Amino acid sequence: MRTENAPVIRLEDYRPTDFLIDKVSLDVVLEPTATRVTAVLAVRGNPAGRPGSPLVLQGDELKLLAISLDGERLAPNRYKADPQGLAIEAPLPEAFTLTIETEINPSANTKLMGLYRSSGIYCTQCEAEGFRRITYFLDRPDVLSVYTTRIEAARDDAPLLLANGNLIERGEIAGTNRHFAVWHDPFPKPSYLFALVGGRLDTLAETFITASGREVEVAIHVEAGKRDRAAYALDALKRSMRWDERVFGREYDLDVFNVVAVSDFNMGAMENKGLNVFNDKYVLASSDTATDADYAGIETVIAHEYFHNWTGNRITCRDWFQLCLKEGLTVFRDQEFSSDERSRPVKRIADVRGLRRQQFAEDSGPLAHPVRPRSYREINNFYTATVYEKGAEIVRMLRVLIGADAFRRGMDLYFAHFDGTAATIEDFLGCFAEASGRDLTHFAQWYEQAGTPVVTAAGHYDPAARSFRLDLTQKTPPTPGQAEKQPMVIPIALGLIGESGRELTLTTAEGNLIENGLFVLDGASASITFTGVDERPVPSLLRGFSAPVKLETDLAEADLFVLFRHDSDGFNQWQASQTLATRFILEAVRGARDDVDARFTEALVHFLDQRAESDPAFAAQVLALPSEADIAREIGRDIDPAAIFDAHMMVKSRIGAALGERLEALYAKLHSSAPYSPDAASAGRRALRNAALSLIAAGDPAAGEKLAGTQFKDADNMTERFGALAVLALIPGSGREEALAAFAARYRDDPLVLDKWFALQASIPEAETLERIKDLMRHPAFSMGNPNRVRALLGSFAMTNATQFNRPDGKGYDLIAETVITLDRRNPQIAARLLTAFRTWRMLEAGRREKAEAALRQVAASPSLSPDVADIAGRSLQ
Repeated sequence: MRTENAPVIRLEDYRPTDFLIDKVSLDVVLEPTATRVTAVLAVRGNPAGRPGSPLVLQGDELKLLAISLDGERLAPNRYKADPQGLAIEAPLPEAFTLTIETEINPSANTKLMGLYRSSGIYCTQCEAEGFRRITYFLDRPDVLSVYTTRIEAARDDAPLLLANGNLIERGEIAGTNRHFAVWHDPFPKPSYLFALVGGRLDTLAETFITASGREVEVAIHVEAGKRDRAAYALDALKRSMRWDERVFGREYDLDVFNVVAVSDFNMGAMENKGLNVFNDKYVLASSDTATDADYAGIETVIAHEYFHNWTGNRITCRDWFQLCLKEGLTVFRDQEFSSDERSRPVKRIADVRGLRRQQFAEDSGPLAHPVRPRSYREINNFYTATVYEKGAEIVRMLRVLIGADAFRRGMDLYFAHFDGTAATIEDFLGCFAEASGRDLTHFAQWYEQAGTPVVTAAGHYDPAARSFRLDLTQKTPPTPGQAEKQPMVIPIALGLIGESGRELTLTTAEGNLIENGLFVLDGASASITFTGVDERPVPSLLRGFSAPVKLETDLAEADLFVLFRHDSDGFNQWQASQTLATRFILEAVRGARDDVDARFTEALVHFLDQRAESDPAFAAQVLALPSEADIAREIGRDIDPAAIFDAHMMVKSRIGAALGERLEALYAKLHSSAPYSPDAASAGRRALRNAALSLIAAGDPAAGEKLAGTQFKDADNMTERFGALAVLALIPGSGREEALAAFAARYRDDPLVLDKWFALQASIPEAETLERIKDLMRHPAFSMGNPNRVRALLGSFAMTNATQFNRPDGKGYDLIAETVITLDRRNPQIAARLLTAFRTWRMLEAGRREKAEAALRQVAASPSLSPDVADIAGRSLQ
């Protein structure tokens, strides 16, 4: 395993750079295999740096053509250069102009980092360390520069030329078929936010009027022939801009805002200043090609990248250890936007489902790390659910803790104090301490300590004294490098529900219950006694999921039914139904249950009668059982994925059978012949209809197959068509294969839709799926060179198909290990992310654990591994 090129970078070793680069002028002459980049850098010594130091610039696979200082070509003995770096000997002037000319081959750049050419389009991806693949540079986020970029290309090859900032000049080059464009970004930014695009793209543009009356051209650029599928993304962008003005007081600051969608992209999207580059998965949508979930995803990602304009661009992070400062905060902002645009309870449930599935799993395995890690070998491997989703939860807890008004004042202070700077977590929290008057030193532990705290709650009711005592404890399990844990600050939003179903008044003598039913657990244990309690209460804890913790309670099933029927908090009403279903499935795994409590199915019928029409999106969430991954996380050790699958299917089939007639009536009632609309209400109706169909098929496969077959043939939108196909995929036989073939034939020329087809087949929980995947890897629409295809087929298999990835014979592990080794030579980032599928391998039962470890060791022993894959393999085996 090669690790010599990946030294450990530590937060404690941070020091300011010795030089600053105030201005960058780039001249990029685009050619498919020999692009020339001339960088003119205005360099000066950093007052906070070390005087008399050499200038050391980073590179990555660069070819140096020329270098000069203040117009004089540097003598060879004044510098040392290789493809990975450039060092210029001291002494150097206090301020000087450095001109560097490099040559790169965009067409050969299969890593899709830096400047690359794919599908005929020149594109950049510079976060985290891609700019050094374009020119030698101080490629770190605390070096902020004003960029002017001139791009030149053959007009036939790249009629559209885009870069950061505002367009200041364009023209033809006389006597040639070439043209140029010059872009200037007046706002200083780090190199990771640089962007350039050149290609043949179709454009959809409109004018947005800001709150102050400025006109901004907002435009979506897509590959030729796809313009009609960009309208929703453009609408989401304008709504995001208006929301940020209204909720955070942030107005857009340039004359143009460009979004470019490309089909070959390692990430979801990138927030480059004024020129966002997107994976086309998060831009392109039509009723025939995109599901409701796709529309919601587009809305979220468009908003996320736009919101980075202030939380990430105008204020960036001092170093990569502060990554959560921009990502966690911006995830929180996009979650709030989507909650306002759609249903807040439903959005919260969806976010928590994702947090538990991804981040809780990460926190429980060898890849666990703090939200602000203290060290890393490869920063690309820390774009994780912990940094993003748990980072967002910390911001949400902060707002819960200090209140919405103080939170807004703190955000205003943050923008006022740190605009145009590279900030730290301490800078961020200091603004909220100032705004609220609270000491947030203890709260800051959330950024430093890995692991998911476990909060245990026990209640004691004294009817004679009319009092109820709630005892709370917390404990965080050990994680790699952190054996000893300290108590966290955990805001617990709570209520008390009487057995009669009424909400009880919260009265306490201790004085430690604050406004809006919030109790702060900041020690290892605490108790709170409520007085004047006239009936035995059922505590409703962590309302709205007020903290990212695992909650263990002593609630009986009867108590959970009270919460499910009567809790006024939507999240906890849903959580009660999930906890009941989880208990049934766990009992089935242990062999202690082969049916479902009739009280549960009766409660579901009652719930559907009350909420199916008024809130179908919420009802769909209730009908969706806890996932197999949720059950595995509850078991925690010696996991047998096959046993979990069988238990899960048993419970689902029993519920489907018990509710069959009610579900079929609901399914029929939810049919609509109205034209498709992606609005929240219509999406909620379709979600509930598909959830009902899934349960019907589980309870009666023949009836489900018939209904799904009809829905598949008659559907006029992708949500219903693919929802039906997903049901058919779980029913072996000719009906499934005919539907899969028909879907592939219909969408044979649409790669994004075929990704759904790949992913669905990879998720089929049958022994034959492994061979099916190998066959699909030979399908003409599949390419190991396209990240979306890899994620769809192989990522879906490894991340979602628990029974087949974790086959007892180890062949699922072998397939992924072999793929990672092959893919690593082409695209290390995608290979490393695929390898994280092994993150919970130590939780498996002994036989599977042995096979998984062998596959990991096969990867680790492979020669010439990239730092990306070597890091994941090494940490997984620690």
